[in-house]
Amino acid sequence: MIEEGSRRGKTVAERRQIFMDMRAQNFDEIRLSAYRTACKLRFVQRRCNLHLVDVWNMIEAFRDNGLNTLEHHTEISVSRLETILSSIYYQLNKRLPTTHQINPEQSISLLLNFMVAAGDCDGQGRLTVLSVKSILATMCGGKIVDKLRYIFSQISDTHGAMTVAKFDSLLLEVLKLPTAVFEGPSFGYHDHHARACFPQQKKIMLNLFLDTLLADPPPQCLVWLPLMHRLANVENVFHPVPCSYCGADSMMGFRYCCQQCHNYQLCQDCFWRGHANRSHSNQHQMKEHSSWKSPVKKFGQAISKSLGCVPSREPAHPIFPEQPERTLDLANLVPPRPPINMNDATVFPSGAPTPTKSRMQPGLAAAQRMNEEHALIAAYVNRLQSSPRALDSPSRLDEEHKLIARYAARLAAESGNPERPAGDFNFDTNRQQRQLIAELENKNREILQEIQRLRVEHEQASHPTPEKAQQNPTLLAELRLLRQRKDELEQRMSALQESRRELMVQLEGLMKLLKDEEQKQAAQAAGSPQTSPSHGVGRPIPMPVRSAGSTPTHQPQDSLTGVGGDVQEAFAQGARRNLRNDLLVAADSITNTMSSLVKELHSVDDGAEEEEERLQNGKDRGRATGQRQMVSL
Repeated sequence: MIEEGSRRGKTVAERRQIFMDMRAQNFDEIRLSAYRTACKLRFVQRRCNLHLVDVWNMIEAFRDNGLNTLEHHTEISVSRLETILSSIYYQLNKRLPTTHQINPEQSISLLLNFMVAAGDCDGQGRLTVLSVKSILATMCGGKIVDKLRYIFSQISDTHGAMTVAKFDSLLLEVLKLPTAVFEGPSFGYHDHHARACFPQQKKIMLNLFLDTLLADPPPQCLVWLPLMHRLANVENVFHPVPCSYCGADSMMGFRYCCQQCHNYQLCQDCFWRGHANRSHSNQHQMKEHSSWKSPVKKFGQAISKSLGCVPSREPAHPIFPEQPERTLDLANLVPPRPPINMNDATVFPSGAPTPTKSRMQPGLAAAQRMNEEHALIAAYVNRLQSSPRALDSPSRLDEEHKLIARYAARLAAESGNPERPAGDFNFDTNRQQRQLIAELENKNREILQEIQRLRVEHEQASHPTPEKAQQNPTLLAELRLLRQRKDELEQRMSALQESRRELMVQLEGLMKLLKDEEQKQAAQAAGSPQTSPSHGVGRPIPMPVRSAGSTPTHQPQDSLTGVGGDVQEAFAQGARRNLRNDLLVAADSITNTMSSLVKELHSVDDGAEEEEERLQNGKDRGRATGQRQMVSL
């Protein structure tokens, strides 16, 4: 219970963190509710790093997490919402440079707590899909036109007309944002807001929807939305003029100029908080400037305007077609099947029997289905190339995802079918497979030719021709003798190595027996001090067994036969002499013998190489003499 209470307390503290930081900015001192709400939401947007996420990246995240396939009234849990936010921020970190990385865990926690506080009014820990889409699409970065186009796609019908009931549900979710930052009295939801935005009864299409929400002024309940985007656009705008109230040398953001007082300008902080001095009053009309223009530039624009040289003002947004882009009917659209060239499709190896017609039917059906998928994708690409506006359509990504999903499902169904007949061929990729097989066969043929060439060269080098042998028989005979001597030395070396191995085994056995005998004598001396020291020497000493089938015992003299005089003398004198040193001397002598044998073998190899060089030099001198004789003739 204590841990659960501490966890709940931590969650409440995290939820209050972003609101405590917002109160520290003193936004409540702003006297205009629209600017106050826009500043608060802009602070939340920057605090949660949502200004770095473009609206198109947000839409892609919705599709990746399957929100586009759910109904708007479907509820999702807080854990799934956390998964969606995690995918958004971790994908954002992949797009950002390494020097501008964010802390995804902190951003996820802040945004999750803010969304739960704003969207979960009942406290059940669940939000609807429309609430999640509305909050994230409104608070993310990007152009306001793109946001409104996406929002319109969520509340319009198949004919491209807005549904008033869906727009009312959207307002209910969007207006939860001002309520979450304590601006509910000014911008709370009311039932009459939807009709107040669009009082006319005619059909509301996309262009009318954009004109209404981007108008000046916009609808009263949404006046803070375009203002928040304007705040984001002028945050880094510099005005090189002083403020008439606070006396700052320059301004950042908005600049407000009084229409009655001469050369009276205020920065945004002074104007928002209602500061005034001298003869200026807050009742005077103020003009808002989002950029700085020099007096010379203003004078030039005034002259151009008076002469009629100024072009007409561009519309606030592009003009979109009234009817929505026709989507592809992926369930019923079946393109014409291209004819199958049997010469290209049915190529079998030499000697392989041709499959019967009944066995080829599954392969033909699979090829036809694959051709249908390719033709469907080709039709979609042609439509995009013929209609440039189709690239800006909100439904374009939906169509692409549907095409990809259908194509992937078809491939998965074909690959997951275990019962495939032996003659089932994929005719669509048959040509590529034949090309790959032909390339591999060519490479195999080249490798075999190279192997054959190297084998011939090796045989020629190892078996000299009779013509070469008849050139200098003396050198060849000497070379043959050297090789024979080399073989003999190698055999002798092998025999010596075997003898050395046997000697080492015997020496190790003798050392072990000697050590056992010394231990026995020490034990007897400790038990009976008056016993003669030579009592244990005359006892028979068993030799180590070399064969697993018999275990004979011998006397010391019999076991030392053929080992060496040093070892016999050591056993004859008993334990008084240091037998270990004698054994080491014998091992060193064997090692020296082997070293001398290896040196002799190497000297023979060097002599053979010198004889071969001398043979080659003799061949060269003979060839040079023959050429000089030919020249003299």
